[in-house]
Amino acid sequence: MTAPLTPSQPPPHDPSWPPPPPPYGGPAGDPITAAEVVQGLVVTAASAVAGALLGVLWVWLAPAIRLISDGRGVYLRDSEGEAAIGADGTFVLLALAFGAVAGLAVFLLRRRGGVPLVLGLALGGVLGSLLAWWLGTRLGPTADVVAHAKAVGAGVVFDAPLKLRMGAAAMLAWPLAATVVHLSLTGLFGPRDPDPFTAPWDAHKPR
Repeated sequence: MTAPLTPSQPPPHDPSWPPPPPPYGGPAGDPITAAEVVQGLVVTAASAVAGALLGVLWVWLAPAIRLISDGRGVYLRDSEGEAAIGADGTFVLLALAFGAVAGLAVFLLRRRGGVPLVLGLALGGVLGSLLAWWLGTRLGPTADVVAHAKAVGAGVVFDAPLKLRMGAAAMLAWPLAATVVHLSLTGLFGPRDPDPFTAPWDAHKPR
């Protein structure tokens, strides 16, 4: 029978070498706290309310579609105009700007980030876009084109109601911009988590 290769007693520790690191089980992940949930709800509410400003700016900046009536029908004054595309483009550009500002503001206020904040930015962006669309169509020209044409009379140019033809695609511009900007800034400038492979050794470095 051969003797075991490992001694029954461990060799004495050499003080010139650091002790072996303890086993590392990996990051368990920080639990989501109630305060973070409240912060996410605040971000959602603030983004949704900001949608009112987006709606007002959309009405103000969107190019108008000109209509004219001959007393029997309503026609486009400029059949080759691109005002309809311009109205959608104006909404999308404004939504992208609002989303980028929201993502930057949330990062500056809380650099550590967190899942509730990202969800708040995404949900708030959708709600803000919906409010902007609803408010813009209400503040713009009336949707009853026939009644409007009768009110102004034949041969008089008037504005068509403001519409968003891109639909769901325009609704996603704000939340996408907000989350991309926030996650990018958090990844580039946010606090770094300790390296799971070096952190145990760093705790035993001689000082």
